[in-house]
Amino acid sequence: MFTKGKTPEAPPPPQAAPKPPVLQDPPRRAPAARSGPSIISADVKITGRIVSQGELDINGQIDGDVRASALTVGETGAVKGEVVAESVVVRGTIEGRIRARKVQLCTGAKVRGDIIHASLAIEPNAIFEGAVKHAQDPMAEQPAAPPTA
Repeated sequence: MFTKGKTPEAPPPPQAAPKPPVLQDPPRRAPAARSGPSIISADVKITGRIVSQGELDINGQIDGDVRASALTVGETGAVKGEVVAESVVVRGTIEGRIRARKVQLCTGAKVRGDIIHASLAIEPNAIFEGAVKHAQDPMAEQPAAPPTA
């Protein structure tokens, strides 16, 4: 039982440190609806379709259709294609149809194409060549016109 010559017990072997819990990334949230606008600078030229969930500010050249929640075409901006947005402000050039709830053609704007809108404002010295049609829901997909023989 008790002996003077007894050797002390060896300390227990070291245990591995417990692993920290693995942190998971928080669930991704949809981007904030009110983030800043996406800007296409004056020295940029894009060929193709552009789709944005937010605001889009075009100062360069776009050769293709554009869809956004709000669109501003700056003084140096140019779009060749259809434009679809809740709100469209034109200070530059658009060649193609515009479908928007609210359309504003500012002084110096040049638009060649039809405008389908719920609200339209044309400032003095804005150039517009095309037809205008009021619609309750201008952003709804329009059926293709039947071909004429």
